[in-house]
Amino acid sequence: MSEIFLNLKKHPIVIAIDGTSASGKSTNAKLVAKALGYVYVDTGAMYRTLAWHCLQKRVDVHDAKVVAALCRKWKTSLECVEKNHLRAVHLLVENYFPEQEIRTSEVSAATSVIAAVPKVRDWMKKKQRECIQFGNLVMEGRDIGTNVFPETDFKFYLDAKLEERTARRAADGVHENLAARDLRDSQRASAPLMIALGAKVINNSAMTSEQTSQLLLEEIRRLMPVEK
Repeated sequence: MSEIFLNLKKHPIVIAIDGTSASGKSTNAKLVAKALGYVYVDTGAMYRTLAWHCLQKRVDVHDAKVVAALCRKWKTSLECVEKNHLRAVHLLVENYFPEQEIRTSEVSAATSVIAAVPKVRDWMKKKQRECIQFGNLVMEGRDIGTNVFPETDFKFYLDAKLEERTARRAADGVHENLAARDLRDSQRASAPLMIALGAKVINNSAMTSEQTSQLLLEEIRRLMPVEK
């Protein structure tokens, strides 16, 4: 591995990968993180964890004030773990990471609701920026390049045709109205889904994950400063 990919302790690098649902953000972010030896951050899992916590506490996820109050008070911490040669950040709730629980359809439905709460997004932004303590990051989500780390030079936006994304979800056994999800994400008042200024847009409708990740890596190498 070239020295330009070594961890820069004083100025960690953040690679922001945003995009629509089922555009391959998670898969490709993991591939890129593994290739570079960077830490992977799934910001969507953080929102899912809060949604799961709300359901556990029997909080009405449609009551923005109550959700925001719970978000201010819950006891959380960040942990960096390694599994299958991938280092990843987990958001723990009272020292527990609900890895399986946050992937249910009930939690998915609640997540899109609580994610639109401005106070929640403010809290998440602060917590996600704290991930820099673990070193260089590959962070995927919907507002990383626009809101969480707008200062990064490494911004990407993944997308694919609606029918292709729907097919990908169905292949995973998930049936979701992605058109409605896209609309909610792009029209919310706080940190809406949009292409960050300077981001490289990649439509991977006809591409494999390997092809997409290689394209990402090629662009990252092009942007990476050469150490003297």
